[in-house]
Amino acid sequence: MRISRTKSFLKLYIKLHPTTRKKVDRLLRYMMNDLGHPGLNTKKMGGTDIWEVRVDRHNRMTFYIVDDIIILRKVGPHDVLKKP
Repeated sequence: MRISRTKSFLKLYIKLHPTTRKKVDRLLRYMMNDLGHPGLNTKKMGGTDIWEVRVDRHNRMTFYIVDDIIILRKVGPHDVLKKP
C-alpha cells in the first residue's frame, strides 16, 4: 500500500515532539506492509470509514483508505478524535 498525507496531517505532525514523530514514522512503515500488524492497534471509528491507530498512550493517528492508498488525516492527542 501507498501512503498519502493531508495538509492537516502534516501541520499536526510538525507540531509533535520528535520522539512521537519517530513513533509515527515506525507505525507508517508497519502500515505500508500490513494494516493488521498487532503493533498498530488498528480499529475502525464507529459509524465512519475512518480508522484509528494508537501511536502511544496519549496520541492517535486517523486515516482512511481509497483503493490501495492510505490517506493520513490527523495525528496527535485524543482531542484529534473528537473531529474525525
